[in-house]
Amino acid sequence: MSSERDERFENTEELGGRLAGAGRPDPATEAFVAHRNLLFTVAYEMLGSAADAEDVLQETWLRWAGVDLAEVRDQRAYLVRITTRQALSRLRTLGRRKESYVGTWLPEPLLTAPDVAEDVELADSVSMAMLLVLETLAPTERAVFVLREVFDVEYDEIAEAVGKSPAAVRQIAHRARAHVAARRPRGNASPTETRDALDAFRRATETGDIQGLLDILAPDVVLLGDGGGIKQAVLRPIVGADKVSRLLTAGLGRVTAVSLHPAQVNAYPALIIRLDAELDTVVAVRIEDGLISGLYAVRNPEKLSHMRRETLLRR
Repeated sequence: MSSERDERFENTEELGGRLAGAGRPDPATEAFVAHRNLLFTVAYEMLGSAADAEDVLQETWLRWAGVDLAEVRDQRAYLVRITTRQALSRLRTLGRRKESYVGTWLPEPLLTAPDVAEDVELADSVSMAMLLVLETLAPTERAVFVLREVFDVEYDEIAEAVGKSPAAVRQIAHRARAHVAARRPRGNASPTETRDALDAFRRATETGDIQGLLDILAPDVVLLGDGGGIKQAVLRPIVGADKVSRLLTAGLGRVTAVSLHPAQVNAYPALIIRLDAELDTVVAVRIEDGLISGLYAVRNPEKLSHMRRETLLRR
């Protein structure tokens, strides 16, 4: 095996970048780099954590580097299968970490390119609201749902990836679809609807206009905060437009040098809050019937590293 395939990189993006200037890579490396963004998207949708998805890709690369390519009929399918198995293992470990997490655990936000929003199904699947719905699935259900509904993987291939029979996978897929359908947002808000709601929310928040907030918040709106025990955040869900609006206006009113900026996060418009010009919070939203029904505020600095540059997602 060549030395460049033996080496462990800090992340697999570095692998692609370094090999780009080193002439034509060997076939295994070339295939992995070609499918890297797809594999990251699979892992991220299964985990809701970009850091863990990167670790899964590292493990996938190490296993792929030892495969005899002459025995591989479909490189994409094989790589997805390795990634799924590694993500399932990591998902169970992540579940144990969440049990001791301080406060609410929210998915890690990603700064995404505009082209992700153009793929409506992909955009919906990586939205913060949908990732929170996926959190309510069992690990195998989540893997089956993501592979089938988002990436259109055949049942036989999914069965190999999750270690179940095709018949069992069909049953799991049916159960997972029903579970998600009962919990996903009512109607898909377009990026334009989301942007309009966020603009109204930002204006009202910046001016301390409680009535303006009440006009854009659903009566049963839920605010979730994730500080990870590192930054101050609400430890429990705040429910109701009156409570949420008063908390927001009081909280931001006490802070000086605060600014709110629009951004494309997980394929949908969101807000970035900066304190003294430094990234402090990412606020994503769930829109139903034109009103904000969910506010997801991520402050944990360990979850904000992927807000520095755009993440490429593919399916």
